[in-house]
Amino acid sequence: MASFVQHGKKIIAIGRNYVAHAKELGNATPKEPFFFLKPTSSYVESGGKVEIPKGVIAHHEVELGLVIGKRGRDISQSSADSYISGYTLAVDMTARNLQDRVKKQGLPWSAAKGFDTFTPIGAFIPKSAISNPDDLRLKLTVNGQVKQDGSTADMLFKIPKLLENVSAIMTLEEGDVVLTGTPSGVGPIVPGDIVECTLSDASGKQLAKLDFSAVQREGGYEFKE
Repeated sequence: MASFVQHGKKIIAIGRNYVAHAKELGNATPKEPFFFLKPTSSYVESGGKVEIPKGVIAHHEVELGLVIGKRGRDISQSSADSYISGYTLAVDMTARNLQDRVKKQGLPWSAAKGFDTFTPIGAFIPKSAISNPDDLRLKLTVNGQVKQDGSTADMLFKIPKLLENVSAIMTLEEGDVVLTGTPSGVGPIVPGDIVECTLSDASGKQLAKLDFSAVQREGGYEFKE
């Protein structure tokens, strides 16, 4: 499944799955999971560059990703684990000022989340390498300064519930990635910034690393007030 970046059909991103993150953006805590879609054309692999369009305030959101191993519809919570082939470390980049504007207008978030390079993605982590996905540490630094440092133990909705909810609406397919939400501490990155992310288990063992740099996008979209 190491080729999920090339062959997966969709990215499903869970919103507001950490209470502290919902609060820091002034959002209500959801009663049920909700999600949005990101295009796979937004992937950029570790060591790459995130291109920030002119005028965009781009925020980082580090997340644990679930890599789907087989096709599933109406997945039960009890069988959810069998549909996961492994995990990955990812960042859901968000054009925050664009998102704020479209939210106020009652419009979709697709543009704010879907820019090329707006989903930095790490290597495939076999499921056997993670004994307890509910107790992992997500950490993100910008230019060496810690900005996000949270635990998957704080997820509002656990992984089986997420897969049950998503697959009741749309079929999950091999290579799809489910992003499980971000802990608090999201904030801006600007051209020239260096971002490093790590995923560790409860013992402190590092399971994955993801890094990228931010650059100014030339041409294309420009955010205007």
